[in-house]
Amino acid sequence: MRRYLPFIQWFADYSIKDIPKDILAGFTVGIVLIPQAMAYAMLAGLPPEFGLYASLIPLLIYVLLGTSGPLAIGPVAMDSLLVAIGLGALALSDGEYIAMAIFLALIVGVIQLLMGILRMGYLVNFISKPVISAFTSGAALIIMVSQLKYLLGIEMGRSSRFHELIWQAVQKASEINIVDLMIGIFGIILIAVLKRWKRRFPGILLAVVLGILTVYLFNLDNYNVNIVGIIPSGLPTFQVPEFSFDALAEIWPFALTLALVGYLEAVSIGKGIEEKSEEDRLDPNQELVALGASNIAGSFFRAYPVTASFSRSAISYESGAKSNFAGLFAAILVLVTLLFLTPVFYFLPKSILASIIVVSVFGLIDLSYAKRLWRLRKDEFIVWIITFLSTLFIGIVQGIFIGVLLALLLMVYRTSNPHFAVLGKIRNSDYYKNIERFGEEIELREDLLIIRFDAQLYFGNTSYFKKQLYNFIGENDNQLKAVILNAEAINYIDSTAAFMLRKVINEIKSKGIRFYIAGAIGPTRDILFSSGIADIVTRDYLFVRVREAVEHFDNIRMGSELSDRVASQSNKRS
Repeated sequence: MRRYLPFIQWFADYSIKDIPKDILAGFTVGIVLIPQAMAYAMLAGLPPEFGLYASLIPLLIYVLLGTSGPLAIGPVAMDSLLVAIGLGALALSDGEYIAMAIFLALIVGVIQLLMGILRMGYLVNFISKPVISAFTSGAALIIMVSQLKYLLGIEMGRSSRFHELIWQAVQKASEINIVDLMIGIFGIILIAVLKRWKRRFPGILLAVVLGILTVYLFNLDNYNVNIVGIIPSGLPTFQVPEFSFDALAEIWPFALTLALVGYLEAVSIGKGIEEKSEEDRLDPNQELVALGASNIAGSFFRAYPVTASFSRSAISYESGAKSNFAGLFAAILVLVTLLFLTPVFYFLPKSILASIIVVSVFGLIDLSYAKRLWRLRKDEFIVWIITFLSTLFIGIVQGIFIGVLLALLLMVYRTSNPHFAVLGKIRNSDYYKNIERFGEEIELREDLLIIRFDAQLYFGNTSYFKKQLYNFIGENDNQLKAVILNAEAINYIDSTAAFMLRKVINEIKSKGIRFYIAGAIGPTRDILFSSGIADIVTRDYLFVRVREAVEHFDNIRMGSELSDRVASQSNKRS
């Protein structure tokens, strides 16, 4: 039961002394969450109150099912932009758009819940760090540029392409509202400076308060400043999401993308926090269940898709959150806001909400990692730059799929062309190392070829293995008497590779060259016997260490030479 309801475990171990820390962390996160939630709802193309709805029920469900105390669940910039992109292409009316966003939360939740039940959390491992970094950096730039319509006070269409958004802004340059621009710049500078100078100070809250007061006291709404306006008060009512198979057929690709991206964000944030706190509570598969259940439950209370927030989770951790109770107190603050405080936000400038988004996502741009890849991993840098440019100029969803595909192709290329080394004995030792790396320290022999293949043997690299092996043999074919395969790094041999290996061994033996296998680990050794390779090599030519195989070969060679001498002397006498 504790496996499926983690709160039973942490609640049983909870200390009363931790309540003040959780209250402080929860309210601190709540203060940031409320304006951020409204800003991200606008980014998603929804009215601001839907950000608050998405910050209530999903957060409460995660308190019960989540495995990371400091993880802050709610609306985030990345998912909000994906919602806007996915639904913006469907030509929906305002009412249909809202209904589809809620339905999208349901489908995302179902996908995540099923993946969690089936324990498919490992799928996220196929998204490499270069892809994550490039995708996140590109999406962050698009999110920032998408806020120009609020910062400049102009009308812009929905788009997920960087150049299209820039071009729209350039075309509307003559319509810029200077007051909106000044308020937005002020908000960006204020939040950024306070974030750098005093990280725990609620700079976002201060920017919101000053923005509201400025518009109210100076009647700036008369200067066409875009304000939030009326936000309905009260809690979201229970309502079954509108379901249709036609809608499902239209949005499932975006739902799948949102499910994977949301899970990736949550797990990466959770693991990062655990590394700092030296804890080990996070269960990736349970996180899928928790996120799925949160999105499903939220969809019945008018919420759109949610996941973990980078900035709010960091605030929660730095504020000393000890358990999931911190999320409960954040939800209480949202609850109070929905019931009593929504009129306060009437004069809130949308440019302030845009400044919150800009500062929040700026830290997601990771160019330093790209520079490091350029210096150390040129092939992975190519994956990074293509993913980044694809995200910017083709589209966010397309960008991540292109990145994943490139990363998988790179992995396939590496496994089909792995490192293949010729080994030699280091002088005055029993160690056999790569002759290219150790050079003059190696004792070279023309009668013995020792090779090491640093990968599993499978259908994708059998041709490469055979070609390289024959190239090595061909270099000293006349003097060669034996080949030793160091199989320490070979952890698997599939049926195609086993067939190839049997054929190669027979061909080598037909030339009068012995073939040894040394260092095979248990699973590989089992395959050698089950596939019939051991029958061709014979047990006498299977060894635990390369040194033993060399000694066996030398003993046979010395015995053969001794026999040749005896036979030669006998011939002379006769």
